[in-house]
Amino acid sequence: MISRDFLKAGHTPTLFAAFLYFDLSFMVWVILGPLGVAIAKDFHLDPAQKGLMVAVPVLAGALLRLVNGVLVDRIGPKKTGMFGQLIVLGGLATAWLLGVHNYHQVLALGVVLGVAGASFAVALPLASRWYPQEHQGLALGIAGAGNSGTALAALFAPMLAKTFGWQNVIGLAALPLAVAFVVYMLLAKDAPEQPAPKKLAEYLDVLKVPDAWWLMLLYGVTFGGFVGLASSLTIYFNAEYGLDPVIAGFFTAACVFAGSFIRPVGGGLADRFGGVRTLTVVYALAAVGLAAASFKLPSPWLALAVLMFSMLALGAGNGAVFQLAPQRFRKEIGVMTGLIGMTGGIGGFYLASSLGLAKKLTGDYQVGFLGFAALAVFALFALHGLKARWRAVWPTLHGDAAPVRV
Repeated sequence: MISRDFLKAGHTPTLFAAFLYFDLSFMVWVILGPLGVAIAKDFHLDPAQKGLMVAVPVLAGALLRLVNGVLVDRIGPKKTGMFGQLIVLGGLATAWLLGVHNYHQVLALGVVLGVAGASFAVALPLASRWYPQEHQGLALGIAGAGNSGTALAALFAPMLAKTFGWQNVIGLAALPLAVAFVVYMLLAKDAPEQPAPKKLAEYLDVLKVPDAWWLMLLYGVTFGGFVGLASSLTIYFNAEYGLDPVIAGFFTAACVFAGSFIRPVGGGLADRFGGVRTLTVVYALAAVGLAAASFKLPSPWLALAVLMFSMLALGAGNGAVFQLAPQRFRKEIGVMTGLIGMTGGIGGFYLASSLGLAKKLTGDYQVGFLGFAALAVFALFALHGLKARWRAVWPTLHGDAAPVRV
């Protein structure tokens, strides 16, 4: 899938730096989920509090993505990413040195971790601006595979918490992040063509375009489902099947790796067959998987298989949405990445918090899963209604660009 033309078209060091920065930022963004069992035990949290705890970083990251999207267009992606990484490193060091002593301080830490989640709105434009239209799906799929950082958190955080205590894991998380910062500063480079800065109000002009809202909705389902599950599954496997937090972390990591590494495949398939066609399949499969997951399956292994299937669909969808976005908003890709990423994070906040609330109110997670499956069905029907106009209009918007499949 990675051809010679692709390697010649862009800037590979920047693409790698964007991936690594995104990957390790996402690792710390969702770290409260894999640590959630230990934190809940120390502070005696109920299911709704656990759900809110893992949802706060997701919501904070969602809102801050819009801020980063504007900063990317005004000062460039490299500087924006540099400032964000320094804030997160400072926050982790402060939390480790001073300690986290109650639930409200956990939520405050979650807000700081949201800055790491906002890395999405930096890493994707940083990579995107180096590549022509015909390679956008694959380039953004590779950069966006940094979603796999959520699997690193699920894989290692519970084990480290068992050995060193969850508070010390907060400090340990800063070490790989510092390495990523050094690599980023050495390798990342802004593309030669950067849009001219606008007035702040002008950045939100894209919200007057209906297509912007539709792309935001589509990503709210795919990425919202992905990150909501990534944040919640360690707690889910522990609560529903009594798995040890370390084993629950392994199960979560398997799901997240599946969803992360198929993202470039989803982008590549969208380049080849069209984003609309790829997303049509994605939403149908995701709805089936999430609906099946809503019934408490008889074994954790069967639950793992169903949730991996769901994450594969959602991960491919993440890549496909960002094959479409640069076709419609090539000149506004910075702020659009922020807006689309913001709604993706809001979708993740909704899923993570609704799962916890459903468990508290009904005793199981079914209503939360079914609610999100219904959103996938809605996205499927919306896409069906939009595709004819998109295919007719979008190829005419950028006369100098090579035609690509919508």
